[in-house]
Amino acid sequence: MSAHAAAGSPDGAHGRRRLGIRSGAAGSVDEHLLQTVRESVLSEAGPVTPSRVAAAVQATGRMLGTAGALAAVDSISAELTGLGPLQALARDPAVTDIFVNGPDSVWLDRGDGPEKVPVFFSGEPQIRALAARLVAAGGRRLDDGSPCVDVRLDGGYRVHAVLPPISTTGTLLSVRIRREKVFTMLELRQIGMFGTLIENVLERMIDRRMGFLISGATGSGKTTLLATLLGLCHPAERLVLIEDASELNPVHPHVVSLETRHGNLEGSGVVDLGELVRQALRMRPDRLVVGECRGAEVRELLTAMNTGHTGGGATIHANTAAAVPARLTALGALAGMAQDAVRLQVASALDTVVHVGRTGNRRYVACIGVLEDVEGGLAVTVALEAAVGAAGGVRCGPAWPRLAHRLGLDPGAAGAPA
Repeated sequence: MSAHAAAGSPDGAHGRRRLGIRSGAAGSVDEHLLQTVRESVLSEAGPVTPSRVAAAVQATGRMLGTAGALAAVDSISAELTGLGPLQALARDPAVTDIFVNGPDSVWLDRGDGPEKVPVFFSGEPQIRALAARLVAAGGRRLDDGSPCVDVRLDGGYRVHAVLPPISTTGTLLSVRIRREKVFTMLELRQIGMFGTLIENVLERMIDRRMGFLISGATGSGKTTLLATLLGLCHPAERLVLIEDASELNPVHPHVVSLETRHGNLEGSGVVDLGELVRQALRMRPDRLVVGECRGAEVRELLTAMNTGHTGGGATIHANTAAAVPARLTALGALAGMAQDAVRLQVASALDTVVHVGRTGNRRYVACIGVLEDVEGGLAVTVALEAAVGAAGGVRCGPAWPRLAHRLGLDPGAAGAPA
């Protein structure tokens, strides 16, 4: 039972007062009880389990009542092995991100943008202790010598922490939660991500093995859409996914996932995205996919897609589809590629850009464009774009006839709402 459930029972309020739980604190307990139970549990070898925590709480002799004892076990287990005061928030299946900006400034995102929640820490030391423990659980170190750290934890958590003085307001903690649910194309259409015409275009892009990029801002739904599209690949195809932190989980029978590795405490042992792309080429992928292309790995990705590995793709951060060529040129420069080299490689490897946007709590495909090598360099020419004020409606752009021809669609179909 969670602390919220305990608070709703007859003796939940009394138990909460005895534990020193602040109203809305998501199950925080007083430091003395926590320290006592922590010392008791950690004094013995073996995994920290709820039953061991319950026995340690009972051994303290504190008269907590049934609900109070359950709340204590729940909260202390979270403090020792979970997300501490944030654990109850993570249980909400709608929550994708949690942000801690200070002891009394905790926010979450359920899909409608950040919202402040009544969860509190006792002070800056508690936030720093939680951040250090989570980072240590991910095999890295958070201290003055390494004040900014990103780790992935079991359970689908991706944790990022920043210490002062890099952070001017105290320890900052961000938790991204990977949800196991993968949407179908029908479900994405039903929630308004696209209409039937764009759905048809996306499905044919995959079927015809077109190289693609999914662009958009943070939180716009790039990874969600990519995972769904990969589920459309033929079951006999071997998909090799390369990510900085594993988030893609397509519904497909033959998926191999590779994840980067940060250096150890001495800074050695780094395996970056570029190296993973090179290794993936030796694994005979039918489709090579980079979860997020944001650095020098763009060179290896473009090289791979120009050597017979068609139908691959990646996500990329960009404000608009038209901004993608400049973004690719900048990433290519990081890899030591000349502008002309980037232009030639991209024009040969990639066919389309799918740009996703977010307005309030709605995520949607804002534009599908065709990557072209034109006079003056690379450009993305609009084929379809979402019609303003018409959910599911689209309007055609200059590149629509060419894209429709490649996909075997009627160019006149874009004239009506999809």
